[in-house]
Amino acid sequence: MKTTLLTALFALVLIYSPNGIAKPVGITTSTLSVEVIHNGKPVVIQRSQDNKNTIASDYALTSRACPPFCIRPIKLAPGIETIGELEMIDYLVAASKPGSDILVIDSRTPDWVAKGTIPGSISIPWTLLKEDTSDPITIAGILSDRFGAIDEDELWNFSKVKTLVMFCNGMWCGQSPRNIMTLLKYGYPADKIKWYRGGMQNWHALGLTTVKGQEK
Repeated sequence: MKTTLLTALFALVLIYSPNGIAKPVGITTSTLSVEVIHNGKPVVIQRSQDNKNTIASDYALTSRACPPFCIRPIKLAPGIETIGELEMIDYLVAASKPGSDILVIDSRTPDWVAKGTIPGSISIPWTLLKEDTSDPITIAGILSDRFGAIDEDELWNFSKVKTLVMFCNGMWCGQSPRNIMTLLKYGYPADKIKWYRGGMQNWHALGLTTVKGQEK
């Protein structure tokens, strides 16, 4: 992971601050920040350096009604890899490289995305891939134009598809899980799908950088 000079200098200032109160907040002991590309521009991902920072109110509720907001399992489906924040950051960095075959997808609806998203992700609302809220042409367009599937006489060839890293609001959110189950139904290879179960709730809980709006 790439540590920016600005973050490194800021950390040194905190370490040697006269009052000794503020402490630097790294991603890991060896990584203070990484740089990704969002909407064509570089964005630095790091944790909030405010030691008193608290989670955003949108993600502070603990007891949304279940159903529908039930706790999702760690293993969503056979072959689907569930990842955490460090793996997510690695995928974001990899997705930002030219010619990358990785897509990090925010599956949430536009109203949630407008509040902030993970830098380096793209927006594909879960409703566009759900059969009863979308249509076959839209779904086929996403599979072919965005994901790299090939339509061969009404049969999908997934041999050259991109790796999809999908997330939504958290371990209680059903938006990315529904998309994943739909993709598996179409035959998308399970080993080409990664699921960030913690989603925005865990991302906020760790004080990681968010951005308003996102690439579509």
